[in-house]
Amino acid sequence: MARLELTREQILAYRRRVGALDERMPMSTDSLRRAGWAGLQDSMPRAAVLSLHARVEGVEPSSWEHPSLAQLWGPRYQTYVVPARDFALFSLGRLPDNEKGRKRAEEMAERVRAVLAGRRMPDREVGRTLGMNSNAFRYAAPTGTVAIRWEGARAPVIWTVEPTDIDPAEACRELARRYLHVFGPTTAGPFARWAGISRSAAVKAFASLEAELVAVRSPLGDELLLAADEPAMRGAGKQPAAARLLPSGDAYWLLHGADRELLVPRAEQRERLWTSRVWPGALLVRGEIVGTWRRAQHTVRIETWTRPTRETRDAAEIEAVALPLPVERDIEVVWEG
Repeated sequence: MARLELTREQILAYRRRVGALDERMPMSTDSLRRAGWAGLQDSMPRAAVLSLHARVEGVEPSSWEHPSLAQLWGPRYQTYVVPARDFALFSLGRLPDNEKGRKRAEEMAERVRAVLAGRRMPDREVGRTLGMNSNAFRYAAPTGTVAIRWEGARAPVIWTVEPTDIDPAEACRELARRYLHVFGPTTAGPFARWAGISRSAAVKAFASLEAELVAVRSPLGDELLLAADEPAMRGAGKQPAAARLLPSGDAYWLLHGADRELLVPRAEQRERLWTSRVWPGALLVRGEIVGTWRRAQHTVRIETWTRPTRETRDAAEIEAVALPLPVERDIEVVWEG
């Protein structure tokens, strides 16, 4: 086949399709794993639940605790919910590729293990015992031996798990495959930034996948795509969902640099979505991000960048009312802008 020339519309339709944003999947372990294929960022309390809700039917406030899911300090040391069977990919896959970084990770993991001695403890208690800031324990996460439980209101509880026998380079290679599948087409640079690893490690991971990749031309220039994903990229997309409320840090718009320009072409709108402080949520309507939203208790405030149609308001309000949130009152939607 001829080299693939991709349009913005093709790329966004593909990403929505592989991300299950056009049509929710039935609740199942397989659906939860697919929804978390690139991990579910959970640094904003329960953002992972809202990302699941955007993709899977029947999600409840406690769905993040499903036995098939696990929490850890994942890419960029952020709190993530990931498929439990993929725990090693999101931890060992980020183990530093230099001696100094690996030594720091391994020594920190050993100190944490010695204090815990098989117990579960709030990280602050471990920090007091060791006389250090508990944020430093995140450096142990890439060893694949530190698990966490963070409910949002209190300090995370941490414990140690046995390491797996997967090679860190293989874990990084599979993590790169995940990134290519969910964020493709792309290159090694954005992968390094997303995963929080060195550029050299990202380049090495992409090079090891050379036989599985095809070169494509996107509006951003020369990029790479998994060959297995080319038919899906060429194929016709489904009808976009009427609306989705994507939380802060959702994988669909967890982008940097030029990738942000592809998703949201207008600079003033990008500034309102990717703010210098805490990011809001993104309002996705008929396949395009058209505004932002924030929540305080039972109130959801939606701001659109243009005057919303009645259809848009109705679709967004249906989504807002259905959010799986542990609030005692019915959700109230307030429109701004």
